[in-house]
Amino acid sequence: MSKPMYERVRANPKFQELVVKRSRMAWRLSAIVLAAYYGFIAIVAFAPQLLHTSLSGGRTSVGVLAGAGIIVLSWILTGLYVRRANTEFDDLNNEILREAL
Repeated sequence: MSKPMYERVRANPKFQELVVKRSRMAWRLSAIVLAAYYGFIAIVAFAPQLLHTSLSGGRTSVGVLAGAGIIVLSWILTGLYVRRANTEFDDLNNEILREAL
């Protein structure tokens, strides 16, 4: 793209909207993941006996379930981001490019 085209894209209010929406979503998802990971580490540090607790008397502990839950949470959040990126963000991006041409 040429310099004038970059300037038209940057001047487009939809571009600013895209930047704000994408940044806001990224920060929110990052905060959720960080809270989950740091929460897990805090439990490991300050209440390890909680993670050793057996689930219904079996061999699987609460810690294993919590670790698996964090992994599944990360997958779900990634899926949410990909879905929104492939729909709303891509549509907005295409509109911006069409208007810049």
